[in-house]
Amino acid sequence: MSTPPVREQFLVISALGPNAMELTNVLCRASHENRCAVVSTRLSRHGEFSALVLQVSGNWDALARLESSLPALAKKHAFSVNVIRSGAANNRPQALPYVAYVSSVYRPDILNELCQFFIDHHVELENLTCDTYQAPQTGGTMLNATLTVTLPAGTQISWLRDQFLDFADALNLDALIEPWRPQNP
Repeated sequence: MSTPPVREQFLVISALGPNAMELTNVLCRASHENRCAVVSTRLSRHGEFSALVLQVSGNWDALARLESSLPALAKKHAFSVNVIRSGAANNRPQALPYVAYVSSVYRPDILNELCQFFIDHHVELENLTCDTYQAPQTGGTMLNATLTVTLPAGTQISWLRDQFLDFADALNLDALIEPWRPQNP
């Protein structure tokens, strides 16, 4: 009789702090010191703060030690932290990764309209980046958004692309949706 494989366990840690390098260093060091491995991480700056999200793996004991050490580290280094236990991501081998690019004059409803479009078409959101800036020529506020999505198996791609472009035209958005491609092939 063989031993069943140990189920990989994860913590997802989100932290906000004023110093991006210190925030990253402290959390990566704590993970390493508690015999946990950083599986993925994302850092972005928002005003004077940075947001860091890490997915950390390890055995139950190592994750528990790391989790219990985080409040003291957050207090000592002046950042806020939230932690949640997570399982591994579900494999979706038939899902198709696509990227939607959107540029327009800024309106507060654009992101929720984009999300609602994809919800209505059973498309999952994997990653979202959105920035606003002042157009140098006019001084107006502009929005650039990049959404990485996964289309469910069996999606008629040309139909969805047409629906998305009609949706974008109706909202006066400059938009494009195309297959996701690796950054460094």
